[in-house]
Amino acid sequence: MGELTSETNIPVPYGFATTSHAYRYFMETSGANTKVDQLLKSIKDYEDSNELNSVCKEIRRMIIESPLPADLTTSIKDAYAELEGRIGQKEPFVAIRSSATAEDLPDASFAGQQESYLNIKGADSVVRYVKECYASLFTKRATYYRHKQQFPHEKVALAATIQMMVSSKASGVMFSVNISNGNDQQIIIDSIRGLGEYIVQGIVTPDDFIIDKKTNKIIQKSVNQQEVELLRGTDGGVQEKTIAPNERQKPSLNDDQVLELASYAKDIEKHYGCYMDMEFALDQITNKLWLVQARPETFWSQKKKKTSTNSEGQKIKNITDPEILVKGLAASPGLVSGSVHVIENPKDIDQFKDGEVLVTSMTSPDWVPAMKKAAGVITDNGGMTCHAAIVSREMQIPSIVGTKSRGIAAMDVLTDGTIVTVDANNGIVYEGKIDSLLDTRSKKQPTATVNTEFFAPTATQVMMNLGNPDLAQQYASLPTDGIGLMREEFIWTSFIHEHPLHMIEEGKSNQAVKMLAEGISQVARAMAPRPVVLRFSDFKSSEYRNLKGGEKFEPHEPADLLGWRGASRYYDPKYLEAFKLELAAVKKVRDEFGLTNLNVMIPFVRTIKEIEKVTTLMKDAGLHRSAEFKVYMMAEIPSNIILADQFNQYIDGYSIGSNDLTMLLLGCDRNNDTVASLFDERNLAVKRAIAHLIKTAHQDNKTVSICGQAPSEYPEFTEFLIKQGIDYVSVNPDTVKDTKKNVAHFEQRILLDKATNKGRQSRTNYEW
Repeated sequence: MGELTSETNIPVPYGFATTSHAYRYFMETSGANTKVDQLLKSIKDYEDSNELNSVCKEIRRMIIESPLPADLTTSIKDAYAELEGRIGQKEPFVAIRSSATAEDLPDASFAGQQESYLNIKGADSVVRYVKECYASLFTKRATYYRHKQQFPHEKVALAATIQMMVSSKASGVMFSVNISNGNDQQIIIDSIRGLGEYIVQGIVTPDDFIIDKKTNKIIQKSVNQQEVELLRGTDGGVQEKTIAPNERQKPSLNDDQVLELASYAKDIEKHYGCYMDMEFALDQITNKLWLVQARPETFWSQKKKKTSTNSEGQKIKNITDPEILVKGLAASPGLVSGSVHVIENPKDIDQFKDGEVLVTSMTSPDWVPAMKKAAGVITDNGGMTCHAAIVSREMQIPSIVGTKSRGIAAMDVLTDGTIVTVDANNGIVYEGKIDSLLDTRSKKQPTATVNTEFFAPTATQVMMNLGNPDLAQQYASLPTDGIGLMREEFIWTSFIHEHPLHMIEEGKSNQAVKMLAEGISQVARAMAPRPVVLRFSDFKSSEYRNLKGGEKFEPHEPADLLGWRGASRYYDPKYLEAFKLELAAVKKVRDEFGLTNLNVMIPFVRTIKEIEKVTTLMKDAGLHRSAEFKVYMMAEIPSNIILADQFNQYIDGYSIGSNDLTMLLLGCDRNNDTVASLFDERNLAVKRAIAHLIKTAHQDNKTVSICGQAPSEYPEFTEFLIKQGIDYVSVNPDTVKDTKKNVAHFEQRILLDKATNKGRQSRTNYEW
């Protein structure tokens, strides 16, 4: 939400958040970590619902009764007071929502398993419910799910977002991909009247809209009868209201509102570069649409349109007079047969057996333990975007939801022990085992054939940008030639949390070096023997100030983009000792850990004198440039381009930071909405600068890479770079494969055009 607020025009309610560090701080100072560990170790059988529930209940009670540190309490209350000023209202109502650090992984959906609290008022209440959010990390369903995913509880942390409460007359969920079949040319929106909790809980079957991305038209609309809605209470909390019979058939959103939401979905997907799962609310007073959540979609991000799914309503052949029992929404694709087990209450899920087809009235996260055992899932209520439907897609369990909205409730016609065939590609449940249908499935999914993705070798190397060291192992199998940009800042913000000068003052220099070295080595080890380029810290003063103890050491600068950052800090007597910690960590990784694939990069170097000073400091620390240890420099300031012939003597190569370079060449802040539309890395001024840098660097046998967003976003920009002779392009992990293919294509095209002299005749000098 913070990123959407600062970097896009998406309407996001005002708010603030406690950090994951605040959670860890509370759990450590209160002694709760030790107690949680002891209680979890006491669990003998995670499949024993009663035992799991009892232990989790005790953990939550212990967390809630533990006092928050006084300074954290004060920080939360101060932020709430600031929110009062922004909204212009005394003690505004807010929503307090949980955001766990692990919940938005592209290959696992921890989301929705922690609690949210709506319509909360007053600073004391906000503090109390933040702690309730912390405790909700240990609900039975969340604890069970982490255990099954083999995700250690001590690695998860929780941020609480405190947002202005929207008086929702409608709300819902939308995806930038059709989650029923993986069609990424469609957007799907599920909406209900009132607050959105009843979608997640599966209490209400939502209205369903499908929008074509290219034509921006609604191509499918399903309006369902809604009998109840959840609304804000006038004095806090929420209350259920019965909808008048003559109002129940009215859609929750009109067509204009649906299309407005679809435009936001496209913008958010473009911003993040992946399929997105979003939540929205429609204000009943102002009629304004607000985006209240955005996270990566989990299932189709991994599956990417498998051919076994049926996106066009495929006809089923060779079925002799089958009887259709019920129909519903195809929430998670697949074909399966099994014995029905009807369960009305989650307290009875211990009776559920492996391989049965779960039938229940509604879907919710409480059913996850049973879903783990289920061959298929059928529910009377719920939509394709309810939480359990999302989890069933992740688990690859065929699932049909909302049968009641299609005329016949599954619980009215399906009985225990009945054998059924669940066609979750088409949302149909047949009586008996339909062998011809199941045989078709097996023919479509041959197990003897293994498809291996092939990537042609390229002269232009494709590197990868990486922040979080924990993801290095996951991405190591990508067809990348190494890490072109490892952002050191992530280690400080996500693992260390303290300002380096504060740590020195506290006598924790060795600890800082150790933690830095551990984070760096995690990436170097995962990628070895491929090279890793670590960029030394490039925080701005406002970002450093957010680290613990930072306020004491950081100035308040009017324009920190152009202030005390990068190389200008390293030799400054006020910061020099902190930079020496970074140098010591690099030396430790290379010399003690033996990870000699680690190289370094110096950011934001303004003058020749600065690069001379910094490289001298490196030599004094025992880090000497050699064939085995490369020192690179970010090229992101016009002086780097103009004076490249002089910078060449101090470094081994450059990495173009196209974002900062474009801003400084065009005099345009991309984070300023007033002029952001002028920001474009494809501007001729930027291209001329890059072409000049490559030519000048190559004259002295220096390499040139690029680590900005442009190659990830614009394939034609990658083609331009290759034609200029760039040595590497470094892109985000999600675009590595596509970029690798694009680079191979462009190189082959250039060779073919050169060999035949019959290709497209382009101006290779771009009028330099």
